[in-house]
Order: sequence, then structure tokens, then C-alpha cells
Amino acid sequence: MAPLTPRLVVPIDVKKKPWEQKVRLHNRWHPDIPPVADVTEGELFRVEMVDWTGGRVRDDDSADDIKFLDLTITHYLSGPLRIVDAEGVPASPGDLLAVEICNLGPLPGDEWGYTGIFERENGGGFLTDHFPSARKAIWYFEGIYAYSPQIPGVRFPGLTHPGIVGTAPSAELLNIWNERERKLAETGHESLKLCEVLHQRPLANLPTSDNCLLGKIQEGTAEWQKIANEAARTIPGRENGGNCDIKNLSRGSKVYLPVFVDGANLSTGDMHFSQGDGEVSFCGAIEMSGFLELKCEIIRGGMKEYLTPVGPTALHVNPIFEIGPVEPRFSEWLVFEGISVDESGKQHFLDASVAYKRAVLNAIEYLSRFGYSKEQVYLLLSCCPCEGRISGIVDAPNAVATLAIPTAIFDQDIKPKRLGHGPKLRRLPDVLR
Repeated sequence: MAPLTPRLVVPIDVKKKPWEQKVRLHNRWHPDIPPVADVTEGELFRVEMVDWTGGRVRDDDSADDIKFLDLTITHYLSGPLRIVDAEGVPASPGDLLAVEICNLGPLPGDEWGYTGIFERENGGGFLTDHFPSARKAIWYFEGIYAYSPQIPGVRFPGLTHPGIVGTAPSAELLNIWNERERKLAETGHESLKLCEVLHQRPLANLPTSDNCLLGKIQEGTAEWQKIANEAARTIPGRENGGNCDIKNLSRGSKVYLPVFVDGANLSTGDMHFSQGDGEVSFCGAIEMSGFLELKCEIIRGGMKEYLTPVGPTALHVNPIFEIGPVEPRFSEWLVFEGISVDESGKQHFLDASVAYKRAVLNAIEYLSRFGYSKEQVYLLLSCCPCEGRISGIVDAPNAVATLAIPTAIFDQDIKPKRLGHGPKLRRLPDVLR
């Protein structure tokens, strides 16, 4: 007998706002956000998702939507889903939840996406000191391929994946998050030397009730106000998984997530058609609406068995990711190196962030010789299937990071040549301003 069609547990209408959806969405982490549906382990089910902004970014010729985007909306997620076994017993704290990605893609009829650079005054990005102004590129999908009118001469297959897959935190874990991130926000400007060369702000996004969406909980009630003031923002990845932005997490992949509350309360969102390692422009993948078809397995007692805490409590663990067998095949790469010496020439000690920044800047400078503006290259490196690596982290004082770019995504040869045989410069349209 043929397998059943996946059960649709969260439907999405892209013409409606997140708070207008038939199944209410949420954009915070909190143990008291109620589940919207039950899922039995082993069943194949489908979850649909809005893009992370809930439709605020438009397919048009202006980057004003990126420039003025209110980041307190981040990110609209589908769920939470309560996971139970065949007897109806929910996953329990201390279990491990194995989530298998069986299929995924853009929502039919909504096959487009975007990549953006945030304005420096509105969050910025990895290179905001070099690229302080908002920009946007629109991408259209042709099956597995993406192309952009704003970055012509480039076409590549997407390794589609969810940016966010996570379970709900317990009250104890939520308090740990809020305490450590509040301390960073209050003291980090004085104590973190990274601030000298990495200018993205703020250092941490603390709880706020602004634009807070809590699923079934009615806005304005006492319960909503309490949770909104406590709930963690979805911007960083944490012990529960969350916004890890692992670009290889595509078809056939598995995520092994720690369970902190009864039922696990699984949520997902922030679908990407493609992303480069690091997602350096911050709004840097090809962002889109989409769907996941998933299966779950509850591994009883799996946290203690498989996850070793690295920190002061048993809650200080991290998920395990099993990468699937499906990904684009490239045979030729151009690799750019960076070391932990910043643009002023100052030496930093084994600083991988500074080294990766240098690698990205080196790639941008090089590719801008082939007719592209530096903004175009910055956007491209954020969303194309490039590979970032920490190549050396022990040879003091320099960490070494590399960025490898598949040469086949370009319609011209970008490899170095003898003098007189270099790139044929072309005047290309700029990214949307």
C-alpha cells in the first residue's frame, strides 16, 4: 500500500498576515506558548511557513522595506507542535527528539525570495562598517536553480533548508538565557574587544513586548503581558537549536534536539532557498516562504545518553545535526584566506571572527574586478553555496579562516590569468536601493 500523503498540521496563506493565519504563529521562545497541534512519532506531517518577516519584504524595485524593517518581529515561526509516542505519551524533559527532514521547498505559487543588507542604524551585518546602507536583491526560482536580475551572470542550485528548528525552553533555561544575554548587553561594550572591528548592533536582543506574537494567547491579556516580557527573542541559536542557519540541513537530514518541556513543543521557520556559510549580510540567505515534511522520533533519556553538558548545569547542551545525502556538486572552487589582522593592521590573538571577516573582504575585493559592485558581491557571498572554514586555530597569533566559492555559479571565468588576459569588465545594474 502506498504511503499516505503527509498530514498538513500548519497551513499558510501567503496573502494573510501572520496573526491572521488559520493556525496562529509565534515569534518568541517561551515554555508557556501552547502547542497548536499534536504529532505522533513516526507519522509524516507537513508544516508550512511564512518568510521570516511575514510578507513585509516585497518583490519590487526598492530596498526601503529592508531599510525600515522593524526587527522586533523576528522570526515568525510555525508551531509549537506537541510530540507524542504511539500510546499518546508526550516527549519528556531529558528526552532527545530526532527530527527528520523528508522533503522541503518553496510554497507553490510563491517561488521567489530576497537577500538584503540591513542599514547600519538598524542592526547592520558582519561587514556593516564597510556596507552601511540598505540593499536588496530579488531571486526567482527555476526548479532547483535561482537567478537574480540585480546580480546578473550568476545562477546556482539552492540547498534549501530551514534556518530555525527548535524546541521550547524550560522556565529554568529561559532564565539562564535572559540573564546571560542581559549581562552581555549591559557590559559587553566595555569588555568585548571584538567591538573594535565588528560593528553589528545590538550585542543581544532582549525580551520586548513590541510586535510579540504568542500563538493562541490573546494579545493584551495579563497572561500575554507576562509571557511577552519574559519570552526570548528568536534571533540567536541556543541550547534548544533555534536559529542555527546550517545551510546543509536539507532533504534527508536529521536534527537531534534536546527536550526541555513536556511534548517538546517543536517549532520551525525562516526558510532559505540557499545560503552561504555565515550568512554574512545578516538578512543574508535567499529568504522565502516554504514547507517542511517531517518525521519525529522520541529517544527516551537521550539527553543524558548522548549530550554532554558544557557548562554549569545539565541544561547547557547543544543539538546534534546529521547532514543528508542531497547537495549540489561542484568540482572547482576559488578559496580566499583571512588571518586575524584587522583592516587597520592591528594584530588580534587567534580571533576567528576577524580572520573570517578578512577572508570575506578579500573575496569581495577580488570578485569586484569582474564587473560587479562590492554590494552585489557581498549579497552574493551571503546567499550562494560558498563554504566557510576555520582552517587554523592554534598557530599563535593568527587564526586562519577560508571562504571557498564554487566557480561554476558564474557565467565567466573568474580564475586569475596572465596579464593581458584578465577579466572583461562589464557594467552591471546595481542592487536595489
